[in-house]
Amino acid sequence: MKLLGRLPHKGELGWVTLIPEEAEDMWHLYNLIRVGDSVQSKTMRKVVSESNTGSTMAQRVILRLTIAIETIDYDPGESALHLKGKNLEENEQVKLGQYHTLDLEPGRKFKLTKDEWDLMDIERLQEALDPATQADVAAVVLHEGLAHVCLLTPAMTLVRAKIDMQVIKCCLIAARGFLNQQFLTHLINFADGQGKKFTGEQKGKFVLAHASSGFKHALKEVLEDTKVAARLAETKAQGEVKALKQFFDLMANDPDRAYYGYKHVLKANEENAIETLMLADSLFRSQDIATRKKYIKLVESARENNATVLIFSSMHVSGEQLALLTGCAAILRFGMPELDDEAMSDDEQK
Repeated sequence: MKLLGRLPHKGELGWVTLIPEEAEDMWHLYNLIRVGDSVQSKTMRKVVSESNTGSTMAQRVILRLTIAIETIDYDPGESALHLKGKNLEENEQVKLGQYHTLDLEPGRKFKLTKDEWDLMDIERLQEALDPATQADVAAVVLHEGLAHVCLLTPAMTLVRAKIDMQVIKCCLIAARGFLNQQFLTHLINFADGQGKKFTGEQKGKFVLAHASSGFKHALKEVLEDTKVAARLAETKAQGEVKALKQFFDLMANDPDRAYYGYKHVLKANEENAIETLMLADSLFRSQDIATRKKYIKLVESARENNATVLIFSSMHVSGEQLALLTGCAAILRFGMPELDDEAMSDDEQK
């Protein structure tokens, strides 16, 4: 994502001009743009004109429109957001208050205005603007005399000439024949020679795969390998999967330390009892401003109490599982059996 201008300030009305560059940027925008925001962008509109002789002619013209968003449709297959709302700035082709649709896609500049930028908005925007923070997988593709060192996010390949002190969970080494194994052996032997012997855990982070060449485009075939894809999927949400497993284990063996539902979790937070707070990202896309704000307040308070806060993606199976538990759950530092006496709300019991 490319930023044109300054970042907005938390708690204030403000605008930001952005250019999405990758498919993953559209996922960030889906979580950033909400009903009630306004978006300005260029769009195409069919205009029919009539001549003096009575004949008509249709042509497509480029317009710059600003709409107050009422509906948001995300199409991950096309990497596009379809926004619909009323026009806020009248022009010759579109009247004030007339409904129109704006399509956002990679490469299309737009301006987003919010009446109030909250904590989750700022964090989501910063995350989108610094893709390297999401790169928990590294890859080395090489052939004799050539190598590319890359960082991978779910939708981007960032070429880096050198990786210095990167904290990664998995490292792909892809090459023709046995060159990948030869490179890994050389790497391990070199580390041994420097007195920095790899641990078993460090060695386990390396994944060997086949690639037809050492050029960047060869990563496409590597990532299409089902075994590689399965390994990366587990790596991407490793922290969330581990926390959710711990939560279910506690529900079975120590239920006084595992609670879900906003009311129960809020009570636990008030007692500074939360060790890990787990929230589904769908909660922050709520069209109800009050609902969104209460979960943002919960995040801020939990962090002040030194709790670990994990935001689960609804695009991952772990996020789907959490959504079945109201999308809000917590692992407690100590048991609170008295929470069982607190009734859930009607919405949470559905």
